Amino acid sequence: MPISGKQSPSPIKVFVVAENRLLRETLVRLFRKRSEINIVGETCCSESSIEAIASTKSDLLLLDCFKANNASDDDWLADVQESIPEIKVVLFGMDEDPEIFIQAVRRGIAGFVLKNASATDLLEAVRTVAQGEASCPPKFCKVLFKALAANDQNKDERIATQFELTQRQRQLMSLVAMGLSNKEIAANLNLSEFTVKNHIYRVMKQVDAQSRHEAVSLIRDSD
Repeated sequence: MPISGKQSPSPIKVFVVAENRLLRETLVRLFRKRSEINIVGETCCSESSIEAIASTKSDLLLLDCFKANNASDDDWLADVQESIPEIKVVLFGMDEDPEIFIQAVRRGIAGFVLKNASATDLLEAVRTVAQGEASCPPKFCKVLFKALAANDQNKDERIATQFELTQRQRQLMSLVAMGLSNKEIAANLNLSEFTVKNHIYRVMKQVDAQSRHEAVSLIRDSD
């Protein structure tokens, strides 16, 4: 008679995005030695990589391409999060920069690993975040508490600027206002239709609109 037991949890599906090819390949070899982790893809940070990540239905994105107040990085990550809302993100190879850390937290990133961390530290962060928890260097806990306190003090200011859009978003919505289709907007801004669709959807959510045309109207009224 077979002995029943608990079924092993499914491996964590991890997609590695790093600019340095050697680093990516090293991480892939490291993670493939772990039975609880399944590497489903690896690439550099690019427009086409978003669709690749979405197609694998990854559980977790391991990312080293993120800088505070960098519109390109911010837009790219937002596109990933719109395409795969349930994906968890762990940043690795990060500088000890509180501004980058706080920006990462605001972008919904759940793991933050410094560049001087060990392979064990990185593996532990991946496991922790995959379980629905957060992981960051202990030295940044105080930074986070201070940011939360400042956030509460600036609540009124945040409400007043809730429709503040990035330069790219305003550029895109001005083309929507002109009646251009997603395909035409993509051609004008040298983006994929996939990215344009995600940008419009994100703006609609930000201004609480039910349609792209309502979003244009709300944005005009707030200016």
